[in-house]
Amino acid sequence: MTDLAAAGSRPNTPKIAALQATLATEQAASYGYGIVGAHLTGAAFALATADCVIHERARDDLMARITALDATPAPAAAAYRLPVNVASAADAAKLAVDLEVAVLTAYLTLVAVADPSLRVLAATSMQKASVRAARWGAQSRAFPGLAVQG
Repeated sequence: MTDLAAAGSRPNTPKIAALQATLATEQAASYGYGIVGAHLTGAAFALATADCVIHERARDDLMARITALDATPAPAAAAYRLPVNVASAADAAKLAVDLEVAVLTAYLTLVAVADPSLRVLAATSMQKASVRAARWGAQSRAFPGLAVQG
């Protein structure tokens, strides 16, 4: 079983490393939203389903980018250790927040890559993950995705 924050395979460049790490988090988010949706109904279920599709598309895009760099995308884990024990709709919303914060944090690694297109992808993805996290009940933070010290 893999933790949600587990990284992909050992890549050979900083760009591929950042893409693999972000891919691993998108794979985990896709898995996690399956758990989220299983505990919801109605509009909340529809929202979880839509968010799952967003992460699946992001996963597929990252895999294509890695492949275009002549690297092999790391495969998804068979299962993931979730940061929340989900037994209710409230737990599912908490997991959705955790998934989005993890995704937001993962895209920070792409901001440091010299490729301008990856920086744009990272900034856009971080903004969208922040909005999704807020929609699921996350508290607003000045710098989402960055660890708070003190």
